[in-house]
Amino acid sequence: MSEFTHFNEQGRAKMVDISEKDTTVRTARAKTSIEVGKEVYEKILNYEIGKGDVLSVAQVAGIMAAKQTSQVIPMCHPIPIKGVDIEFEWKTNDANYVLHIFSTVKTKGSTGVEMEALTAASITALTVYDMCKAIDKGMVIGPTYLKSKTGGKNGDYFR
Repeated sequence: MSEFTHFNEQGRAKMVDISEKDTTVRTARAKTSIEVGKEVYEKILNYEIGKGDVLSVAQVAGIMAAKQTSQVIPMCHPIPIKGVDIEFEWKTNDANYVLHIFSTVKTKGSTGVEMEALTAASITALTVYDMCKAIDKGMVIGPTYLKSKTGGKNGDYFR
């Protein structure tokens, strides 16, 4: 079973030893989206959601989530995150209101931050859902995916 890096000799899960890996600057950027109805869209833009400023709260939630990724993803290493940024972009037409969420995470270490970027994007979208669900439970989240990553022995990746 040695070809699977997250299994020990007995075939049981393990956290990979990264102590011999080089320390490099590593970044990851993830994207998700949440489709909302017209009422939710207008209330977010006009700061009329009863729970507060949706995008500000969601942005902070995403940053907090990136820092806690190793607490909820079992094989993730706790890493020193050097920066997290969450950006929003609305795409709308007459019947479609989609909030695109981009998260960028950076570290200088011996493992990447892909999971931190994906977690940040996901929790940002879930926070938007949580803050707006009293108005519309039919919001749709996704797709969620890695847009890019830089650094590390496997090199750069761009979707």
